Amino acid sequence: MDPRLLRSPVAALFGPQVPGSERTVRVAVEQELFAMDLYSGGSVAPAPVRAATAGGWYALWLGFEPGGQVELSLPPSPTPAAAAGRLSAATAALGRDLLAQGIVLDARPVRRCDPATPRHLHTPRYDAMERHLDTVGPAGRRMMRATASTQACLDWWPGRAGAEQWRLLLAGPFLAAATTRTTGPAGRLATWLAVDPGRTAFDDRLLHGDDPVAAYVSFAAGATDFLRQGPAAHLSTLFPPVRPRGRYLEIRFPDARPAREVGALLHGLAALLYDDERRRTALASLGPERPRLAEHWAAAAAGTGDAERGRALLSDGPRRAAA
Repeated sequence: MDPRLLRSPVAALFGPQVPGSERTVRVAVEQELFAMDLYSGGSVAPAPVRAATAGGWYALWLGFEPGGQVELSLPPSPTPAAAAGRLSAATAALGRDLLAQGIVLDARPVRRCDPATPRHLHTPRYDAMERHLDTVGPAGRRMMRATASTQACLDWWPGRAGAEQWRLLLAGPFLAAATTRTTGPAGRLATWLAVDPGRTAFDDRLLHGDDPVAAYVSFAAGATDFLRQGPAAHLSTLFPPVRPRGRYLEIRFPDARPAREVGALLHGLAALLYDDERRRTALASLGPERPRLAEHWAAAAAGTGDAERGRALLSDGPRRAAA
């Protein structure tokens, strides 16, 4: 796509750079879960899930991924603990309603037991996506049908602090190594690395130069426009490990995990992005790793990444990570 058409819509995705925006510290979570038949273990289509959950207090935030994965996209909470508590309550209520209809939820990142999972959602968007990803290799179908994540959404601040939050892309592979629940060729991260490198950016291309908008425009222009519906639609088909969303950042790389384990992940990510000292210390220590980001992502997918460094970033701080 012509970069000139992309500059304005990409700039809108980097909206927090406008001076005067607030430094709020909200936390939201998007949880993907496999819906499985209690007796056969097979993937359950969205229609029975919708019928079983009609009227549930959480139903407003319920959606579906192409393979029938259930997605809870919950609204922002004031703290990581509150976000984790809301997720626990929602998944518990959802699970009870589904179990009454012989459907169970599974918070695994990859459905290895069901390689023939059908694609339950048939829309022009997903049809075009599958056709394109098939030209790259088999990972696209695996991603669409058989992977699930726990994504964190954190407020994105204006000015210097916001630029620093974006540059914490540097921490991504170390955080992934510390939090992954699957490794090796069949793992979720390895699948994503193979999906379509032109639209996933598991490397340092989004950190090139001093203008993040220009770097993202270059990234977007280089990805195949398989929808042919204009710049906004094309941008929605890009899947970087952290996605710019205007006023917040969508951290996409963590594997799906049970609700009881989500609080620790949200707490660590929020502290890293929202605490000025921790964020700046982390960036100082991670700066030299930028040219090797692709290597670090590959290591995280293989299970040989620097998990200790990632745990330090998430726990008692970047001082240990820099040591």
